[in-house]
Amino acid sequence: MSAAVQLRPGMTDAEWATRCELAAVYRVMFDLGWTDLINTHMSARVPGEPTHFLINNYGETFDEVTASSLIKMDFDGNVVGAEGKFNKAGFTIHSGIYKARPDANCVLHTHTRAGAGLSLIRNGIRPISQDALEVYDEVVYHEYGVPATEEECEALGRSCASGSCVVLLNHGLLTLGETIHGAVMRLYMLERACELELIARTLGEPPVPIADHVVQKYAERMKKYRAREDYGLGEWKGMVRTVERKGHDFRR
Repeated sequence: MSAAVQLRPGMTDAEWATRCELAAVYRVMFDLGWTDLINTHMSARVPGEPTHFLINNYGETFDEVTASSLIKMDFDGNVVGAEGKFNKAGFTIHSGIYKARPDANCVLHTHTRAGAGLSLIRNGIRPISQDALEVYDEVVYHEYGVPATEEECEALGRSCASGSCVVLLNHGLLTLGETIHGAVMRLYMLERACELELIARTLGEPPVPIADHVVQKYAERMKKYRAREDYGLGEWKGMVRTVERKGHDFRR
């Protein structure tokens, strides 16, 4: 175990493992180019502490985030343990969702060009590609609200009650999952769906339709697949290996 853990009295092995995995998420997002300077955020609930979550120390770029630099917060907006800064809008998003979705242990939020671009269109994701079918039945749309307010915190919780892939209208994308790898897989497929949707809208011809019964069957299959504990695990391990080969040192 890293010596950095000793700086946090009372930290469990489970928390440290989650810190390492969440830090890896930031490095993967950096590698994919899914960053917006210092202004988006990923979080994970602390194992065994359902009212606490880990999030980036505001001001760090994604390639600077490490397991020990992540800050621990409670639902009241307090930083627990080591000092750190947090994005107030980020706290609103993540705390609101964790309160509303006890099953969620990871929340990811991005401002990618494809995601933010498609968020400008209401009901923008259509079941027109295989990638879209991976997440289509879980997609919900959240109306833009004033950031960092209690009203927005509660509204986000309501929006996420019926889906784990959220298009934040006029804003960006958000996914959640029972596991970190599940949330990452959802985000990857949601981003792909947005990219392909935007391409389709530039082609000048209507997309080839997928039959309704096929869309329904695919949704039934994906619901079963996403319920598995290993949903997205193989892909996630591959992503982590990629950033490790590139020299990212996040387990510290």
